[in-house]
Amino acid sequence: MKNIDTIKEILGADASYLLDYVSNKIPKQNLSIPDPNAVDKFITSDRNPQVLRSLAQLYDHGTLGGTGYLNILPVDQGIEHTAAVSFYKNPTYFDPENIIKLAVEGGCNGVASTFGVLAMHARKYAHKIPFIVKINHNELLTYPNTFDQILFGTVKEAWNMGAVAVGATIYFGSQESDRQIQEIAAAFEEAHQLGMATILWCYARNKAFKTEKEDYHSAADITGQANYIGVTIKADIIKQKLPETNFGFKNINFAKYDDEMYEALTTDHPIDLCRYQVANCYMGKIGLINSGGGSKGESDIKEAVKTAVINKRAGGSGLIMGRKSFQRPIDEGVKILRSVQEVYLEPEIDIA
Repeated sequence: MKNIDTIKEILGADASYLLDYVSNKIPKQNLSIPDPNAVDKFITSDRNPQVLRSLAQLYDHGTLGGTGYLNILPVDQGIEHTAAVSFYKNPTYFDPENIIKLAVEGGCNGVASTFGVLAMHARKYAHKIPFIVKINHNELLTYPNTFDQILFGTVKEAWNMGAVAVGATIYFGSQESDRQIQEIAAAFEEAHQLGMATILWCYARNKAFKTEKEDYHSAADITGQANYIGVTIKADIIKQKLPETNFGFKNINFAKYDDEMYEALTTDHPIDLCRYQVANCYMGKIGLINSGGGSKGESDIKEAVKTAVINKRAGGSGLIMGRKSFQRPIDEGVKILRSVQEVYLEPEIDIA
């Protein structure tokens, strides 16, 4: 069976809807499409040669190395969601080495995790797979729980352990977002000066974004603007949740919007909603990687492949997928990672 036939079989009833769709809102000709020369998008920028080399290490590693696409394993849930709830399904991942091993065996471009996880085995693995150190987190031991991204270490610490990149989260829309934007902008500048790349988790967070009728935390307009602020503070790669709805500005009635902008830029098709996000990443000059979301059991492989197809056909640059792969035996996790990679390697799946 050909690879494309396997992908169609996994997608099932969604195959034609996702694989045959043609986007007519933001033409693909206007996008900077991922290709083997992905790092060349930065040669006119202010990124120094050391940053370009770090980006090249990331883009050229693993199964997708040299394609312009990324498949990164992110495991910071031990802090973000608590370690017990993250790892009880597979307690071997309390041992940080197994996190790194999964990324290596899964053929990932890189592994993103906490200072502690990556530092514990830096001398053994930092030269074998690109490290991305997540420098800030939300912790859940404050009672009642608060939601704020705080620094857990310094950029220099990440550089000392051999990381090629630093990652950070900003809760756009939260009361603390002004401080986080300034804090991470400064951290990213320091990372660039030290020759490291930068990846920003652009998450929307505000109680008002969830109404009785809809949860707009994943709305295309809100997440798209979060992306635009992210590239403004010089993120080299944007991580964003796949959009599931739209009209956040309009229906919550905040920020700036025009009814005509929705009609001009997008439809309700998931590929168009994702392309709205890509457009806000400087038309794809800054790569958009979408998250894989939580584990739902037997449907994980279909959902992972579906997300990869939407991201690729929208003009995105890959997936950053954790829970679907590490909350199960390692061989099953590797299979899911490889299935995602097959989408990006398949030439018959092109930009919509």
